[in-house]
Amino acid sequence: MDETILDIADLTIRFGADASPVVSGLDLAVDAGEIVALVGESGSGKSMTAKAVLGLLPDGAETSGSILLGGDQIVAAPEGQLARLRGTRAAMVFQEPQTALNPVQKVGWQIAQALRAHGRVSRADARARAIELLRLVEIPDPELRVDWYPHQLSGGQKQRVVIALALSGNPDLLIADEPTTALDVTVQAEILALLRNLRDERGTAILLITHNMGVVADIADRVAVMRAGSLVEDRDVHELFDSPREKYTVQLLASVPRLHTSSHDAGDAREASEPAVLQIHDLDIVYPARLGNKAFTALRGVSVDVSAGEVLGIVGESGSGKTTLGRAALGVIKATAGSVVFDGADLSTVSVRELRALRRGMALVHQDPAASLDPRRSIGDSIGEPLVVHRSASGVVLRAKVGNLLESVRLPRDFADRRPGELSGGQRQRVALARALALAPRLLVADEPTSALDVSVQAEVLDLFADLREEYRFACLFVSHDLAVVNQVAERVAVLRRGELVEIGSTAAVFGNPRDAYTRGLLDAVPLPDPVLQRERRRGDEAVLSAVG
Repeated sequence: MDETILDIADLTIRFGADASPVVSGLDLAVDAGEIVALVGESGSGKSMTAKAVLGLLPDGAETSGSILLGGDQIVAAPEGQLARLRGTRAAMVFQEPQTALNPVQKVGWQIAQALRAHGRVSRADARARAIELLRLVEIPDPELRVDWYPHQLSGGQKQRVVIALALSGNPDLLIADEPTTALDVTVQAEILALLRNLRDERGTAILLITHNMGVVADIADRVAVMRAGSLVEDRDVHELFDSPREKYTVQLLASVPRLHTSSHDAGDAREASEPAVLQIHDLDIVYPARLGNKAFTALRGVSVDVSAGEVLGIVGESGSGKTTLGRAALGVIKATAGSVVFDGADLSTVSVRELRALRRGMALVHQDPAASLDPRRSIGDSIGEPLVVHRSASGVVLRAKVGNLLESVRLPRDFADRRPGELSGGQRQRVALARALALAPRLLVADEPTSALDVSVQAEVLDLFADLREEYRFACLFVSHDLAVVNQVAERVAVLRRGELVEIGSTAAVFGNPRDAYTRGLLDAVPLPDPVLQRERRRGDEAVLSAVG
């Protein structure tokens, strides 16, 4: 029998004696060398369970049941004991490395501080161990990068540093809370390979919290499904994907977008139906040198166009220029060379007054609606803001239009009186869509609009997006690193790499028969939501790499 590292029995968490539990009667175990994926919608209790394991529940939480971590009881344990167990028995890897790292301290210093927290260690030994940990998580040139600041590292490298920090106390259990959500598919594949190596070579137990079922299929040994605080089912990963027992699990798996890469019907034909709303030709965007940094070319010679009612997917790794392209399309960034033409007007040559008028026909949907909605303002005020700014409605007419917009995104009219904090993530994203559509835009730029959503909520938002597109007939630039989502919503796709357009064509053609090796690499890095197919593909890739090596 494998050694059980984490044993949760009848765990219940509530805030107040009369409140409904946020976790109810949970039983869950993780053995040494095992990866258990904990999945479920937002609010299902996944993160609360993870925090309970480390004794990090917020004030007011009342906990009953048992959490044995390497034989030590966590429930009701004194703070001193919990502090000794954190980092040594279990450690957390967070979703967003940017918030987990101190931006004004070198990464080596931060790892050294974590080492000193676990015991007495000299400065020289701490530095040597920091370099060793950076090498363990496969940071290139660790002797050099130990003295780098977080902003000098890529997103994937920052996540590796966060994993190195978590490993500094040599924990038996890693709790990885959405560790790849903000990462591109190629970087995600590297992080998953690193987690597998930690499991295989060190025997580290991993509790993986994720909404990406492709990641689950790729890496998990077992899957625990939660819903509304309760455990729905706990199965071997192959059994769960092959024959889920519970209706909720069936619905969860059915919500996962699939990436179809068959070359069948992968033609480049495009109907010349409506004129282009947006035409970008030979676009260069160069950020000038400042504060000692050299000038940086974000986009070079990019040409794309999009017509009314059409969705053009924009894909590529971080730093490829996706977001810059979207901002240029909205006139937020001026072209260094080339042109951005919206409804016949070149945004680089129009006056400020003319640009303001043109922006009535443009809208942006951000990745994180919680950050784009003012928490102090009502939902109605947020949706109505574009109408007020452009003097399109006021008073009774304004409230009526806000109510209509809420209904168009399938929310009740009385949500106008709520605050963003009273809504779920999916509801907030619907509000963001309603605000973007307030002025019936001709062009919508959607920048990673579903990446922070669980798969079932994502499916609902994507269905809503399709309906709104049919109703409003807007042209859309859909920026995303999720190729399966782009496959579902876009007729055409443009692939960017390091600021240059690698290829553009129908989604079926680009994904079914990519012409460029970079595009093929992106597609091959997408984990398939099928444990058998995904692991067969990974073994094939590893065999090729071994033969080449």
